[in-house]
Amino acid sequence: MKRKENAVILSQKEIGTDIYDMWMETSLAEEAAPGQFLCIYPRDKSTLLPRPISICEVDRERRALRIVYRVAGAGTREFAGYQEGDCISVLGNLGNGFPVEEGKGKRSLLIGGGIGIPPLVELAKCLEGEKLAVLGYRDSGLFLREDLEKYGRTYVATEDGSVGTRGNVLNAIKENALEADVIFACGPMPMLRAVKEYAKEHHLKAYISLEERMACGVGACLGCVARTKEIEEHSNVRNARICTEGPVFEAEVVDI
Repeated sequence: MKRKENAVILSQKEIGTDIYDMWMETSLAEEAAPGQFLCIYPRDKSTLLPRPISICEVDRERRALRIVYRVAGAGTREFAGYQEGDCISVLGNLGNGFPVEEGKGKRSLLIGGGIGIPPLVELAKCLEGEKLAVLGYRDSGLFLREDLEKYGRTYVATEDGSVGTRGNVLNAIKENALEADVIFACGPMPMLRAVKEYAKEHHLKAYISLEERMACGVGACLGCVARTKEIEEHSNVRNARICTEGPVFEAEVVDI
């Protein structure tokens, strides 16, 4: 059940160029699931809207959530200045996450691109079965690579060829002849389109987490929608709200 509360920052550090890693203490950790996200409210009211940020990791014993985010504007720049002990206003847990039961007893291929990599950490922790991770970066700033290596074989693609395969995640999959039973992916839209096509060609079920700008984060404004095969009950059209019905969808259900 979603709720808004004040979390306490336990730690924060910069782990890449404008990439920040924050742990916060919050009761939201008790029910958080991989693939869900938080809406975080800036103190500066001129920024108006909360910022949606995916949950990277959950520590239920410490009642703590981890987020890893990129500074992209005024709101996230403010968050980057927070320190241990500061309070931060959050709304969570939002959205539908990854169906971890689909990976039980199977070989799962986890595909992440850029700032779409963070939610794969908690997913890798929760999946039962063999896990392969393929991560796409611009360059050698391989944030969260070591985190994912704890849970299975991990492969890297970089746009500049500085580490791993030169190119994108699909180039890395082909170069390493990777095979799997099910795909879980999060990243920029061009990557997700390619993953959807790859899954179709190889007759694989794929679950993709869509990145989209959001306003309310709770499905009221209809500002973040994806075209779907089925008629959505709330709006009575072939759209689904990414913040509510998503952000994770079965790839073949959405038109991207």
